[in-house]
Amino acid sequence: MASRKPLFLLTRTEPLAANNNSDLFREMGRVATLVDRQFDTLLQVPNDARRELYEAMRHAAIGGGKRLRPLLVMATAGLFNVDESCAVRAATAVEALHVYSLIHDDLPCMDDDDLRRGKPTTHIAFGEATAVLAGDALHALAFGLLSDDRTHHDPFVRAEMTACLAQAAGPAGMAGGQMMDLVAANSTFDLQTVTRLQQLKTGALIAACVEIGAILGRVPDEGRVSLRGYAHDLGLAFQIADDILDVEGDEQKAGKALQKDAVAGKETFLSLMGLDRAREQAQMLANQAKSHLSGYGSEADLLRAIAEYTIARDR
Repeated sequence: MASRKPLFLLTRTEPLAANNNSDLFREMGRVATLVDRQFDTLLQVPNDARRELYEAMRHAAIGGGKRLRPLLVMATAGLFNVDESCAVRAATAVEALHVYSLIHDDLPCMDDDDLRRGKPTTHIAFGEATAVLAGDALHALAFGLLSDDRTHHDPFVRAEMTACLAQAAGPAGMAGGQMMDLVAANSTFDLQTVTRLQQLKTGALIAACVEIGAILGRVPDEGRVSLRGYAHDLGLAFQIADDILDVEGDEQKAGKALQKDAVAGKETFLSLMGLDRAREQAQMLANQAKSHLSGYGSEADLLRAIAEYTIARDR
């Protein structure tokens, strides 16, 4: 495989608060820049009747967001010395799918949100019909990137990554979780059901990010068990932290409306467990996620730092 610039490796071993973890933030910023450059190249606005579609896609995809999912792809790929140019393309594919889901989730027929990543949601800026098409086009872009031989020369690797992302996007993943979320407004869900909902709606794509990074590294299926454990616990920790931020967070920092689940009468981890227990559970899951990486050395410190950041973030 071609030589690559190594991904940042965190050298400190103690847990780090999000506010002083400047090294992690620097790597997040670097990955965000790389992904934005990919979108800028891929979404050049044509001088024809499709112009508004491309502008809507760029509005949703470029700038803003934590870029946590691309970071997970690249951090996992970095464990196995994957060429960074390949990892960035796969990371951009995952982010394209994530952005598609945000555009559609924000629509009036779904969550009906006006603000996303600190700017008007795509349907507010461009109208509902264009927003639907922008989401559809980003969905297609994701699979086009993963199936392109510039992302990986091996067709079996490309096929496995594509199947992995399809699983995460469909009824056994994000779409299924969103359906459960729609039903939640008129139902009373227990903790087990809320956990299942979030494992599908949020956790499935987080798990796919780690899985795709390992697939890029040609790690055999049986060699991914510990990474799957990490991703599973990270996804749940992320959502519990989100539920806490939804109650205690700052809308300006979040870049979106908060406390909508409470207004809609939906059960969340926080409503079912209470604040103190939710905090304890999030920390336990973050610690457990890191414990799955015990077979790795300092090369996995970025993944460990992501687990800490997941529960310490303020947006």
